[in-house]
Amino acid sequence: MSVEKLIKKLAADPAPSAVQSLVAVVDWLRPGLGDDIETVETRMALLQVTLESDPEFHEVLASRLRDWLSGSRYFQLLSGLGLYSRRGFFKEFGERVYDRINPAPADMDNIRDAFFLIFRKKIDSDWVPRVSDEAWLILLRVLWRFSHEELEKARLKAVSEILNAVEMLSVWVAAEELEPNLLRLDPRIIQKDSAFVAQQRELSRFVEHYARWLNGDEDAYLDDAHARVLLEQCAAEIARLRRRAVVHGTSIALAHLLERLDQTLVRIEHLLDIIIPGDAEQRLRRSVGLFKELVQANVARHSLRTLWQQNLKLLSRSVTENASDHGEHYIARSRGEYGRMLLSGLGGGLVIALMALIKMQVLEQGFSEGRETLLVSLNYGLGFMLIHMLGFTVATKQPAMTASSIAEQVERGEQGRANARKLAALLIEVSRTQLIAIVGNVVAALSLAVGVALAFQYYTGASLIPDSRAEYAAAGMHAWHSLALVYAAVAGVWLFVSGLVSGFFDNRAALIGLSARLRVHPLLRWLPLSWREKLGEYLDENYGALIGNFVFGVLLGSTAYLGSQIGVSVDIRHVAFSSADLGYVTVVSGLGWQIFAMLLGSVLAIGLVNLLVSFSLALNVALRSRGARISSLSRLLKALWQQIRQQPLALFYPPAMEKQEEDTRPPEKKPAQPEDSSTGE
Repeated sequence: MSVEKLIKKLAADPAPSAVQSLVAVVDWLRPGLGDDIETVETRMALLQVTLESDPEFHEVLASRLRDWLSGSRYFQLLSGLGLYSRRGFFKEFGERVYDRINPAPADMDNIRDAFFLIFRKKIDSDWVPRVSDEAWLILLRVLWRFSHEELEKARLKAVSEILNAVEMLSVWVAAEELEPNLLRLDPRIIQKDSAFVAQQRELSRFVEHYARWLNGDEDAYLDDAHARVLLEQCAAEIARLRRRAVVHGTSIALAHLLERLDQTLVRIEHLLDIIIPGDAEQRLRRSVGLFKELVQANVARHSLRTLWQQNLKLLSRSVTENASDHGEHYIARSRGEYGRMLLSGLGGGLVIALMALIKMQVLEQGFSEGRETLLVSLNYGLGFMLIHMLGFTVATKQPAMTASSIAEQVERGEQGRANARKLAALLIEVSRTQLIAIVGNVVAALSLAVGVALAFQYYTGASLIPDSRAEYAAAGMHAWHSLALVYAAVAGVWLFVSGLVSGFFDNRAALIGLSARLRVHPLLRWLPLSWREKLGEYLDENYGALIGNFVFGVLLGSTAYLGSQIGVSVDIRHVAFSSADLGYVTVVSGLGWQIFAMLLGSVLAIGLVNLLVSFSLALNVALRSRGARISSLSRLLKALWQQIRQQPLALFYPPAMEKQEEDTRPPEKKPAQPEDSSTGE
């Protein structure tokens, strides 16, 4: 549509309302297929020239928009749009669904509703922020042409609405400290000197003085310096509560609440930036910045998908932060930790070799498919739990935990508190830890399987497993003559899922205070108190890991059965079990060294797929949950290559360097010193 047709539409008789006029202008500006931002800015300039060339109509349009603005309400736009709902996820979701079915009529005097009509296309969240601030300022000045008196009147109304929004937002922040979720994390926040309450008092005082100053009382002006200090203290308190939530447990409701508090503090500061006297150009730019944010929030206002993604992100973070807390135990930095990881992997491999043998024996008993699946799942699930309880390691379960630690480092790097060199060092530490754990699993499982099969054959003169079972196992682990690598990817997905389960139940244990509950549980009162305390402490620390291991075992054991029920040929391949199978097959079938080497390569390929799939999925979720990303992959790869060139053996064995440990290990808190260190007799 040409600008002439737009002007004709705006000048129609009867004239459209102010909102209809703005809808027409934005529809004309909105880029079409193949248009770029320069095209939009060119249209803005063309509209300016066209309106200024017709002063009479220009004044009619400006008057129409001024009258609408002077009678409109800003409060809901400023205090609600773009902030998480105070109603919580489920009520908000239900209301959005109902609004889709039976939408409420728009109130043209409410700028929030008008925004929804004017910027109603999904593409608006993309092109509006990319238009330059200068172009928007020129357009808004052209559309709303004010005389000096009219401009002052409009400014006073806008400032009054902003002050009202600031005061109400500060009240909401103060009221949130009474939320049970926050009180559970820190009962002290209800004290009179709470930062949440203090900021409300100071902002209320600021608003009162500012209003008097606007009305001509020059002595009443009060700057916002102290209010901003208190807002910073509130932000620090929220960050502290987030850290406590990792230890004491979190939930969607708590994560939602903390995120809303953060958003509210940011909105208050943004509004203060707009009204504080000073650099007029800076205030205008902040105003345009808020306008762009509100347009983006408006586009997502009724989106069910956006609401779901936001809350899924909050849930993911609550889970992955607990995984991150435990992930540090799966990273061997020193040579001592490296040796312990090898021993832990060897122990896990020994148990897995026995689990693989039990599975083969179950499959030979001729049970029904359902009973066979149940027994195999229990074998896997209970076996993995036993491995954890003995302090051993299943190598492929590490990625789901260590990925969260890497995401945490990336998040710090995005905020300027880390660098590519430290992240590269962490990746090297994780890689060699994974490698030595896999070596431990494979060597122990393969060796014990060979030893058990040889001993059985020596003492009984018979094969430990039938030849048909051995041939089936050998064919199933072949990397290119079977779907072994596809099935390894399936196992990688289950590894990732079990990591989420572990994080969820670790969080759950902290959230409900599992340790304290077990100490007073009526069914456990027959146990001595010290035993109950030890049981509570153990489960408090290992609850998620135990359930995650059991769930992982059940998923592995039931995959083939579930696939058969839906008519899909699917199974799992896991590096440790495949290495144990290889050991049994080697003895029973008398494999030559060439076939053995080929199948061993297949086993290692299975392990690589297990790791890559589980690690990539876990890292993706951890990064998304933190809103972080690896901004410069090339810089990271360069730093990684430099460290490998400097210390190539560091990929396989920790260097004996203190500095290397200091660079990557999280800072340790120094023990608190007593105020009076003197001793008395």
